[in-house]
Amino acid sequence: MHRPFLSLALLASTVTGFAAEFSPLFLSANQMSIATGKPSLVMMSSGSTHIPVWSLSGGTDGQSVSGVVTGLPKNCGGVRVEITVTTTDAATSPALEDVYRVHLSQMVEGAPFTERHLQGDPIRTALPAAPLHSRTIVLESYYQVVPEAPLCVRIQREPADPADTFTSPTGLAVVKVTPLSAPPEAHLVQEAQGYNSWPMLQAIGDKLVCVYSRGSGHTIGEDSRATYARTSTDGGKTWTAETLVANSPGYGDVPVGKGLDSTGAMLLWVRRVGPQWHQDLYRTTDGVKFTLVTTPELAVRPVQITDVFAVPTVGLMALWFAGDYGDAGPTHSWGMLTSQDDGKTWTQTPIESGLTKDQWPTEPSAVYLGDGKIFAIGRTEAGDSTTARSQFQMLSTDHGKTWTRAQTNITDVLISTPSLILDAKTGLLSNYHFQRGRAGILWRRVVDPKSVIANPLRWPVGEAVAVGSGSTIDAGNVNATVIGDTHYLSFYSGKKPDTAVLVSALDAPKDRKKQK
Repeated sequence: MHRPFLSLALLASTVTGFAAEFSPLFLSANQMSIATGKPSLVMMSSGSTHIPVWSLSGGTDGQSVSGVVTGLPKNCGGVRVEITVTTTDAATSPALEDVYRVHLSQMVEGAPFTERHLQGDPIRTALPAAPLHSRTIVLESYYQVVPEAPLCVRIQREPADPADTFTSPTGLAVVKVTPLSAPPEAHLVQEAQGYNSWPMLQAIGDKLVCVYSRGSGHTIGEDSRATYARTSTDGGKTWTAETLVANSPGYGDVPVGKGLDSTGAMLLWVRRVGPQWHQDLYRTTDGVKFTLVTTPELAVRPVQITDVFAVPTVGLMALWFAGDYGDAGPTHSWGMLTSQDDGKTWTQTPIESGLTKDQWPTEPSAVYLGDGKIFAIGRTEAGDSTTARSQFQMLSTDHGKTWTRAQTNITDVLISTPSLILDAKTGLLSNYHFQRGRAGILWRRVVDPKSVIANPLRWPVGEAVAVGSGSTIDAGNVNATVIGDTHYLSFYSGKKPDTAVLVSALDAPKDRKKQK
């Protein structure tokens, strides 16, 4: 089938584990040269051991070195970039951190080498407890490449970043570039002409229900925007005909949250925007016929109400957030809705109010961990490319009565909506998010929740499980569900005025050894 607005190279699908790796390529310090600033190529010595390194200042911003990697295999789809750094300074301590980023570009025939430039996200890591100890830091988990074309790699330390607290120099010894296989193609749900976007995905037994919205562009209040649904019983390979969920005269209808009630029926929040804002809750047992349950009157008007989940002794719960995406003032809030009658009535509780935009967790996803613990990840609206632009994690240990919020080390985000799945068999938590812009990467991070509850800056590096279009707002918004041992992920991709809804499937993580 011809797809006029989606390149096959921008789609992804079933992944049975981490991407296949090819033999790594290396750049030693002697194979790199000054790119910006005045870093120094020095010999780091201890006794009879001498190692050439690039000395990168902890006090002077803008120092970087670069080199060119050749020999990328013809059947690779992307690369992972790592660096090895060390320091001789006795002041090194795990209480201190330094920050690096990578710049990547390719020299592709017939195109300027600036065309494929990627400014990587800042990566923060703790220093070792003693000098001369080396660290390997992953700066980029997956950068899409053109096979066999030379790859320009530039490494920059970021001492001006708020997380870089180590003021002494560090030594860059080597850059490791590992070619990776590309993820396979995704299953197509909907690609009719129009802006098909913001899908919600829910399993009802062994059936997938994908609900999405279609309009003319990235707008929520246009009268032409309506909400539709399709279902699949073969893991997303084929889908039933489109059915209408909501098309309110004078309003735009957008799905914003989903879940199950106590009977196993699907609940769906649809935001209705027009002369007023409303949050409508629908119910379906088959993914075809949707019935309006309620339109709650809420004291604080949410921008969105997100996915529904069950909490013992509480009932159903959904998180919400309120404010203005474009407002930098302290007018933002978030909280929870709870229901003890399967969604017929809801009680609204603010958790934090009067927040500035950079401290505002939006579009959160939450899971119940057991023993009264509720764990959530929130999107950040911070725009600057520093470590301050990172996901939030929120935790309640008393069934939602009180909450704490912390910033994580997950910085490969740009208006990236998270979606969480907790696997009952393994206890492993998968954190999915689609990083808009750049190449449009759908990331997965897998942890034992206990490992990050007290250590929000210790999330592992991400695994690229799908790719979409690089148009900043015309792709993204992952929403996840699970059937058995398979995770299903909906997202949209394309370029205005035409975008498509897609579903990827991948095996649930099984090996805890990978979750370090």
